[in-house]
Amino acid sequence: MSTALVTDLTIFVLALLVGIEVIGKVPATLHTPLMSAANSIHGIVLVGALLIGLTAHSAVGYLLAFVASFFAAANVVGGYVVTGRMLKMFRRKPVAPAPAKVTAEAAPAAAAGAAPAGVGAGQASPNGGRRPS
Repeated sequence: MSTALVTDLTIFVLALLVGIEVIGKVPATLHTPLMSAANSIHGIVLVGALLIGLTAHSAVGYLLAFVASFFAAANVVGGYVVTGRMLKMFRRKPVAPAPAKVTAEAAPAAAAGAAPAGVGAGQASPNGGRRPS
């Protein structure tokens, strides 16, 4: 193992431990909004993974570059998906259309207790003389 590889792996492990410690201190209610925003701007990690691929000279370097690129791309896409779902929760729902209004001709008849339309004087109401509810 070369000294540069050991240095890079040490930095990676330390960054991993610091990240776990920082995220462990975030309350659960803030975790999703903060992480979705952080993941959506996580493209810099993707750039770093591509730079690793450019400077790699061995199979291990290429493998690390591929794995880093895959996870960084998944992180960016996942951040945008979660952010989109969260923003959708705050959209206003479409307003339902207003109920149909009673016409001016039908309102006085209903208020006076008249028989429903189509029922003349002396005829039995189809609903037994009860008012429609």
